[in-house]
Amino acid sequence: MARPRMFDEERALDAAMHTFWEKGYEATSTQDLCEATGLGRSSIYNTFKSKHDLFERALAHYIDTMTTAQLAVLEDARQSAADRIRALFGMVVDGEAERRAEGRGLGCLTVNTTVELAARDSRAAGMLERDTARRLAVLRAVIEEGRRDGSITSQRDAGALARFINAAIGGMRLSSQGGADRATLESIAEVALDALTR
Repeated sequence: MARPRMFDEERALDAAMHTFWEKGYEATSTQDLCEATGLGRSSIYNTFKSKHDLFERALAHYIDTMTTAQLAVLEDARQSAADRIRALFGMVVDGEAERRAEGRGLGCLTVNTTVELAARDSRAAGMLERDTARRLAVLRAVIEEGRRDGSITSQRDAGALARFINAAIGGMRLSSQGGADRATLESIAEVALDALTR
């Protein structure tokens, strides 16, 4: 008979996610994961099978948490479409400023994973591609809605604008990791928002 697990798997997954987020996949050792989760090696491997399996689950947890929060902002029908996109940029700026104040220059786990692993890890790349497609579809729908409500007047293709907004957010996160302050991130957001009305 299998012994019952004596730990909170969700809490361990969250701790592992933050460790991968801070250090990156390659630089995170099994010992780092043991220290972060409070689990022994055998518990980690019995529960998560491998470092890579734990990483995939941590990345899925991050994607679910972050993308759900961002999509909730974009789907808030109480605001105009442009204001929803402005609120999304505000969420990004606030998140980066908060992490910097805490002394954690973490950026975004999906951006970090794209840079570190996507070219050589097809499973991680597939997770990132699905997440990007989901976010782009919602951004495109919001842009099209903005054309109907008059808050977005650019005549550029809605898909191209969605990709631009998504790329601007990724660029803001990388800029923050490189030391950009709140004012710099806000100026990037304002330029990106201008593209919706030019």
